[in-house]
Amino acid sequence: MKRTWLLFSQTVTVLLAAYFVVATLKPQWLNKDVSLSGVSVIEAPASLLPGRASPIGSFASTAKIASGAVVSINTSKAAARNPNAGDPWFKFFFGDQGLGEPQAGLGSGVIISASGYILTNNHVVEGADEIEVILNDTRRARAQVIGTDPETDLAILKINLDKLPVIVLGDSDALQVGDPVLAIGNPFGVGQTVTSGIVSALGRNQLGINTFENFIQTDAAINPGNSGGALVDVNGNLMGINTAIYSRSGGSMGIGFAIPVSTAKQVLEGIVRDGQVTRGWIGVEPQDLNPELAATFGLQPGVAKTGGVIIIGVLQNGPAAQAGIRPGDVIIAVNGKAVSNVSQLLTAVAALKPGTPAPLTVLRKDSQSEIAVTPGTRQRPRVQR
Repeated sequence: MKRTWLLFSQTVTVLLAAYFVVATLKPQWLNKDVSLSGVSVIEAPASLLPGRASPIGSFASTAKIASGAVVSINTSKAAARNPNAGDPWFKFFFGDQGLGEPQAGLGSGVIISASGYILTNNHVVEGADEIEVILNDTRRARAQVIGTDPETDLAILKINLDKLPVIVLGDSDALQVGDPVLAIGNPFGVGQTVTSGIVSALGRNQLGINTFENFIQTDAAINPGNSGGALVDVNGNLMGINTAIYSRSGGSMGIGFAIPVSTAKQVLEGIVRDGQVTRGWIGVEPQDLNPELAATFGLQPGVAKTGGVIIIGVLQNGPAAQAGIRPGDVIIAVNGKAVSNVSQLLTAVAALKPGTPAPLTVLRKDSQSEIAVTPGTRQRPRVQR
């Protein structure tokens, strides 16, 4: 009996040792061999199949949370008829030129309300005669334009569908350079795509894209068709609306720009509540401060190094003039928020509520003071037709 037990234990030990060696050196021998259309493949063990615990560092749960609220947007615009098409002489020389093919466009959008409001870029829907929204669950709906804001390149659409997935709006002001983010959209019309990266920079402006620029820069791949899509954090919260890329080839080069959700909230509130975005205006002509301008207006040589925006012109009887702002004044803060260039000044002033006094921190010669200015309402730019 003792010998039998010893033989059994030795046999089990040898088998376990053999299994360990095979599992280490030839693990494929232990997996199931499956033939698919004549091609032999190796099926992964059930413990590694999707639906189980995600690998460390995976963004699968984040993508699942946010992707349902990201939609594809297809637009169409009727082809314009040649204005000379009715002229007999034009027909004689060029023939009867009817309407051409309608123009089609594509982009992305984000559902931000269970009632059907969708946030996207103005340039995605600008001039469109028909707008179709396609949800991630394949449902389709015609969209109505509730309002647009070309100065931030944002637009609000609305669809009438039930049980809509809604994204959670995050706090873009809390973002830091280096934070991981995902970009979700429909690049090139291939279907919903998720790319990952980090926040590369904050507060990008003077890019010549919009009037009011305060972009989040990211290296998450953004391509044509991603416009209007979502930039989300690791929790799936909306941080920005993907808007533009820097590219020499037309494709992603790792420099993409998104409008912060803080800006989008202001636009959404204004459009839904008032039908348009209301912005502050003080009536000044600003320029970025440099040593030459500082010398021209008799400022101290070191002022140019401190930052700020110099006022070279003040509109007569405008809000700034009535408050005592003069040419040569250097504005270094608006309502407690520091400004160092013209773009930041415009954005800060635009955020002020018309009719409500706000403090401007001003350098005049060698003294600093606060001047309360009551902003007026900024006029909307005229639409070029």
